[in-house]
Amino acid sequence: MAIKAADVKALRDKTGAGMMDCKKALKETDGDLEKAVDYLREKGISKAAKKADRIAAEGLTNVKSSGDRAVIYELNSETDFVAKNDQFKNLIEEIGDAILASDAKTYEEALQVDINGQKMEDKIVEATAKIGEKLTLRRVVIVEKSSDQVFGEYVHMGGKIAALSILQGGNENVAKDVSMHVAAINPRYLKSDEISEEVIAHEREVLRNEALNEGKPEHIVDKMVEGRLNKFLKEICLVNQPFVKNPDLTVENFVKESGAKVVAFERLEVGEGIEKKSEDFASEVKSQMS
Repeated sequence: MAIKAADVKALRDKTGAGMMDCKKALKETDGDLEKAVDYLREKGISKAAKKADRIAAEGLTNVKSSGDRAVIYELNSETDFVAKNDQFKNLIEEIGDAILASDAKTYEEALQVDINGQKMEDKIVEATAKIGEKLTLRRVVIVEKSSDQVFGEYVHMGGKIAALSILQGGNENVAKDVSMHVAAINPRYLKSDEISEEVIAHEREVLRNEALNEGKPEHIVDKMVEGRLNKFLKEICLVNQPFVKNPDLTVENFVKESGAKVVAFERLEVGEGIEKKSEDFASEVKSQMS
């Protein structure tokens, strides 16, 4: 089957594998992107689980809290230039303050919140006209905590990544350190019992094929797979990860030193899942695939 340049690019962005390896993987899997990711991992060409699988768009994320209420959100623009101007920065601050002052609990409700006499969605449309680029309030997560819990907020690289954590016990400094870890390491789950059986079964199958393709004897493969699977599960769960500021401690043990435990976390990174145009890449691929 004919392999599209865009599909090769998507696979390369997901895995970091070479262009021709990506093309071969897509051919072997009849163009199925997810199966191609597994194919590359099984062949040892790509460690996809450790690669960022998202393409950055522009804009800013932010996190704010007031009392027992917090919001973490993303406002997108078309260019990084606009995201850096004061008008855009002021707007993202106004959006967060308005949501916190409202009773909104969902993204849809947040768009209807009053912001200086206008609905939020109307305010963003007006700002689009003034700034000259399409602006989108893409994601909003509103979180509430109990009075004996603590929020931790962290914003990285001027708003490229925002993280929010909730601790039972502890203090704001400890919670902020957890959020800093979340921003840096990007855990997928809080703890292993949150991981679905489907995810575990899929990872086990990929690891088994990877071991077999490495030439490992059949009789030791299953034991190897379980060892690698347990390591994988620890790597993607926040409480089991080595704490970024002190790798001798897990995150769980770090917060225990303050008599706390992690209850929940949220992390947003600008442009997750949004594909930017890349005019030159298509030509590059076509020239090498002809």
